[in-house]
Amino acid sequence: MLKTIAAGSLRSENVNQVVTLAGWVDRRRDHGNLIFIDLRDSSGITQIVFDQTLDSSMHQSASLLRNEWVIQIIGNVRERPDGTINPELETGDVEVIVSSLNILNESKTPPFYINKEEDSDELLRMKYRYLDLRKPKMQNIVNIRHQAVKFIRDFLTEQGFLEIETPILIKSTPEGARDYLVPSRLYPGKFYSLPQSPQQLKQLLMSAGFEKYFQIARCFRDEDPRADRQPEFTQLDLEMSFVESDDILSLIEKLYYDLVKSITPNKKIRFPFPRIPYKQAIEKYGTDKPDLRFGIEMSTVVEWADKTDINILKTIISNNGTVKSLSAPGCGNYTRGQISELEELVKNCGGKGLMWIAISDQAHSIEKLTIEDIKSPVSKVLKLHEIQEIASILSSKPGDLILIVAGQEKIVNQSLGLIRDHLGTILGLKDPNSFEFAFIIDFPLFEWKEEEKRWDAAHHPFTMPIKEHLDIISSDPSKVIAHCYDLVCNGLECGSGSIRIHSRELQEEVFGVLGYSKDEVASRFDQLLTAFEYGTPPHGGIATGIERLVMLLAGTDNIRDVVAFPKTQSFIDPLFDAPDHVPDEQLDELHIKVNHIET
Repeated sequence: MLKTIAAGSLRSENVNQVVTLAGWVDRRRDHGNLIFIDLRDSSGITQIVFDQTLDSSMHQSASLLRNEWVIQIIGNVRERPDGTINPELETGDVEVIVSSLNILNESKTPPFYINKEEDSDELLRMKYRYLDLRKPKMQNIVNIRHQAVKFIRDFLTEQGFLEIETPILIKSTPEGARDYLVPSRLYPGKFYSLPQSPQQLKQLLMSAGFEKYFQIARCFRDEDPRADRQPEFTQLDLEMSFVESDDILSLIEKLYYDLVKSITPNKKIRFPFPRIPYKQAIEKYGTDKPDLRFGIEMSTVVEWADKTDINILKTIISNNGTVKSLSAPGCGNYTRGQISELEELVKNCGGKGLMWIAISDQAHSIEKLTIEDIKSPVSKVLKLHEIQEIASILSSKPGDLILIVAGQEKIVNQSLGLIRDHLGTILGLKDPNSFEFAFIIDFPLFEWKEEEKRWDAAHHPFTMPIKEHLDIISSDPSKVIAHCYDLVCNGLECGSGSIRIHSRELQEEVFGVLGYSKDEVASRFDQLLTAFEYGTPPHGGIATGIERLVMLLAGTDNIRDVVAFPKTQSFIDPLFDAPDHVPDEQLDELHIKVNHIET
């Protein structure tokens, strides 16, 4: 080894020891006779000192050192002199007086600061990702990811699970997104695909008799770019035989609780995790991944609206629309500009507008409201007792801002859900030190695709319907509830799972509702359906995102921070300049002809 001890591990007990350190020059401070270097390695930073009175030639060499040069030194550990202790460093009580210096490699001036946590252009950071990863923040995130994955492996191994790898080159199967295709040189015109998830494979493992399987699985989806997506990602994939939903939820609940308490012990986490029906989540929060760190719940106010003289609300109700409202605490003094920002959120969701009622913080109480306490564009239409009634429904207080949205139910829920989340941010209600996990349960099995005029699987087509709805799968798909569940936390979907279908007849019926032809079913799913005929046990599982978990643990909202070598938001790799063209000779071997498109 080129060092005898890690730089970040030096403490007072190492005083008077001769040590060999190796690492990067984090910063240099020249004080004339003394040159101070902060030496950094993956364990942390320690201060080393070059004293001209002890060795003038080595002091001269030290004057040449610059940031990010790689050096090796030998020196004696001593306590820092009085008044020079650095409480911000774990090694701040000691320093090393250098007796030998070996320059292992020089460095150009980096394109951005490595020893400062400041915003740099993300494209530049990713082009020089190997430099970006030197930053203590990034080193810490990679370390958190390692700890999380190790904890998962150890926990599940203790629970009797086997870690089993599944293929990366498989057959293209419909699972909700486009597949990445891999051409076969040996079989011209045929393709493998990269797995969107090991869904069929883990079900086949259950058929094979492995009752508890897990895998830290690489997954690939050719989806449209989005801020919180990567084209390749990692998930904890888990499947169990002879279980019910509660068995899986209880296991994941304990895994995540124990993991959070182990890796981030100072964070707050509620236990047990609430279990919220999908319908209730949509009604209260406007989303199936609610942030439960704060309240501000939505309420349906159709009956109230229908009794008022606001004709637009009556018209929407008569056309099978809905009216919903929420109360923004302490926002009664919002300016017209601030309300316009909220109106814009509604318009972005396809809504027509936002109705608002501001209650003065000078009002004595809701029961004693006067017309002078109210500010609203509809104050001349609404009667005072009607304002008191909706304020009572929403538990509003003096100083609050009542917001009302009307229209198609989906748009209303999305609009108010977006406003709720926005308010949670700007009002500082999202405690960064709190994890509010919950399970969303009782999802619908199918969802209607209006543009395509067909049914689609709400999650995926392998999900078991609840027993009470087995008889209406084909006759009334809209009412079928599934044994399906999502794990959510702080507004993020962290994972999804279900009890699976294990009967060929039932699986074929679901495929029929989804519009798959018999030929498609035979081509894409024959291996799974045939396995069902050989005694496949009841089974279920879940897949949770590793990146989403690490984002929570590390306190970042950027998914690219938690991937060592990520793609950009537009799925470009600036480090390797990918995707890229390949030589015609390579395409010829694969019998592929490309219609070149100017970009």
